[in-house]
Amino acid sequence: MEREEILKSLNVIFQEVLKNTGLQLDETMSANDVDGWDSLSNMTIVSEVERRWNFRFKLHDIVKMRNIGDMIDCIIKRSK
Repeated sequence: MEREEILKSLNVIFQEVLKNTGLQLDETMSANDVDGWDSLSNMTIVSEVERRWNFRFKLHDIVKMRNIGDMIDCIIKRSK
């Protein structure tokens, strides 16, 4: 699975959860960079990512995620 493909899928998830169709993510973006990405929406985003790729994040994975790039790294790791 390629990073670009994952980023495109994440973009769709974030747009739907945050109700922002104009949102365009990049790997350096964090919750500080995205309006509406707070602790509550993060739980929904994590749930949607788990559903999309059919796995469960471990707590330490979620805690270590600081930006979109970290999330992509975790998805790649968990999808193997």
